[in-house]
Amino acid sequence: MVLDWTRRAVSEGAHLVAFPEMVLSGYPVEDLALRKSFAAANLAELDALARRLQDAGCGDALVVVGHLGRDDQGPRNSASLLYGGEVVATYHKHHLPNYGVFDEARYFAPGYDLPIVRLHGLDVGVVVCEDIWQNGGPVTALGKVGVDLLVCINASPYERAKDDVRLPLVTRRAAEAGAPMAYVNLVGAQDELVFDGDSLVVNTDGEVLARAPQFTEHLLVLDMDLPAGGHTATTVPAEPGRIQMPAFDVRRIVLQPDPLPRYEPLPPLPPAEPLDDEAEVWGALVTGLRDYVRKNGARSVIFGFSGGIDSAVCAALAADALGADAVTGVSMPSRYSSEHSRSDAAELARRIGCRFEVHPIADMVDVYVRQLELTGLAEENVQARCRGVLLMALSNQRGDLVLATGNKSELAVGYSTIYGDAVGAFAPIKDVPKTLVWKLAKWRNAEAEKRGEVPPIPENSITKPPSAELRPDQVDQDSLPPYDILDVVLDGYVEGDRGYADLIADGFDAELVERVLQLVDRAEYKRRQYPPGTKITFKAFGRDRRLPITNRWREVAP
Repeated sequence: MVLDWTRRAVSEGAHLVAFPEMVLSGYPVEDLALRKSFAAANLAELDALARRLQDAGCGDALVVVGHLGRDDQGPRNSASLLYGGEVVATYHKHHLPNYGVFDEARYFAPGYDLPIVRLHGLDVGVVVCEDIWQNGGPVTALGKVGVDLLVCINASPYERAKDDVRLPLVTRRAAEAGAPMAYVNLVGAQDELVFDGDSLVVNTDGEVLARAPQFTEHLLVLDMDLPAGGHTATTVPAEPGRIQMPAFDVRRIVLQPDPLPRYEPLPPLPPAEPLDDEAEVWGALVTGLRDYVRKNGARSVIFGFSGGIDSAVCAALAADALGADAVTGVSMPSRYSSEHSRSDAAELARRIGCRFEVHPIADMVDVYVRQLELTGLAEENVQARCRGVLLMALSNQRGDLVLATGNKSELAVGYSTIYGDAVGAFAPIKDVPKTLVWKLAKWRNAEAEKRGEVPPIPENSITKPPSAELRPDQVDQDSLPPYDILDVVLDGYVEGDRGYADLIADGFDAELVERVLQLVDRAEYKRRQYPPGTKITFKAFGRDRRLPITNRWREVAP
């Protein structure tokens, strides 16, 4: 992949080609970082890649590659610079994030060497991701020493509205370094994390010179007319040597001291426009589902079509991610299933063009109910568990990967049946609040209409009251507050870590707050056993929010 994209870049005239953080190994590598054999394989591949680039006629291009490194200090999150068939320099990430989804302090040793490479008379510095999110450190050092271009390689996970923070940050760091910055971000998904690309180049005045689209592998080529040697020879010597700075050992490497002869530059392309909120979230969810299925060796998915909004949105996502031919919807009516739930499920399948099967579960449920004399909640839950068993049996028989269709609001308050609707290998909308599920459904239908296509989600699935249909005339609002209120409380408690008193001060009813918080706290054991799903919010269940299951602390009135 690195070789192919470098060939393309060089054919378009590139002299410097940069790839994202950990591009050789994937990100995050988690405990694979601790295996010496895995690090050794990364380093062997790095050396081989340098030779292959030379053999392919790309040896005159400086290629920046992220990978797992290892030395006497331990594993490293590294960026190596390849040129002329060799690894000419390696920078080790200095700032190691240890919050949210990140555990880098657990795995990596921080770096203190700061190589500066002179290519065609220009001095180039390299940093990695978190190095620009923290004040001080390598960017400050490079600004003091002086560089003509700063390259930052990243595996920056997507979350909603992240660009509102990311672009101003890149702009500030370019000004701090006193040089334009090329910000190169990963595209694709790894387990729960999805990476949106959105690579860009900004100058020291904050002007966006070039920008790549989101959620798309893309070659972004930009000709830049950079004034060489804006810094002084006293801070960066003309000859190779070392300069001691506080905490950093700055090392100069000269590859090509002379500027390139003037040539006709490529015409600049207009920067890609960031996606709007719903389009951005949809792109993240499609990318997360597609990569999880394909990278784990599956080709198709199967899940329950209930006629409701959650399974309908999951079906549209799956069709966009994998193609309708790779999707099987299963209607599993019980004695309590309404006629509209059956017809809406069939209509969903017709609109999407996927496979559709009907497997009634009433007889299976009756066996459990009669033999075990089940009533009430036990009877309700055995319906969901029969559906889970049925889906897993079909998965085992055919090789389809089962999807769980629950949303974040339900998962937060435990409104799901463990070993029932919670079964599956992946949960596409696990981090999507219920109110956003409705917005996404309306947005996806509107997009289809703009393209002259059939809207994939039946209108009745959007407008009818949501229900698990496990007892006569059941609706979600029998057990839960209205979702427009519930989601705001959950956002404060889960995303904002706000306590009972804080939420009451926000104006919420005390009884409602206490009830919701108790539901959230009691459902921790369920969330631990729920499938992974794409992260789109600041604090997703799983990597982001980690609480003990055995826990007697409760948020209650003071």
